[in-house]
Amino acid sequence: MIAKPTHFYVYYRIAADTAVARRRVGALMAEIEARTGVAGTLHARCDDASTWMETYAPTAGAATFRRILAAMVKKHDAVALTADGRRHVEQFGALRPLPRRAKADSA
Repeated sequence: MIAKPTHFYVYYRIAADTAVARRRVGALMAEIEARTGVAGTLHARCDDASTWMETYAPTAGAATFRRILAAMVKKHDAVALTADGRRHVEQFGALRPLPRRAKADSA
C-alpha cells in the first residue's frame, strides 16, 4: 500500500516576534527535519504578522510525523511562545477523484 501525501499546517499567534521566538521555532523545525527528513517552512500571515504558520509535507508515516512533531513542540516549549497557549495542527491530503458519471449525467 502506498502512503498518500499528507500536508501539515501548524498555526498559532505568537506572543512576540523576538529573536528568542525565531531561534526556538527554528531549532524545533531543524530538529524535526533531522529526525524525519522533512524540511518545514515558516510563514507569517500577510495581514497579521503575529500569526505564524509552519508547513510540513511528509511523504510517508503521517502518524509517526504527528507524534514527532508533538514531542518536539514539548521539548522546545513552543507553546510558551504563543499568545494563548495554543498551536493548531491541521492535516490535509489530496481530494479523492469524483466518480465517473455516464455521459447523460455530464450535461
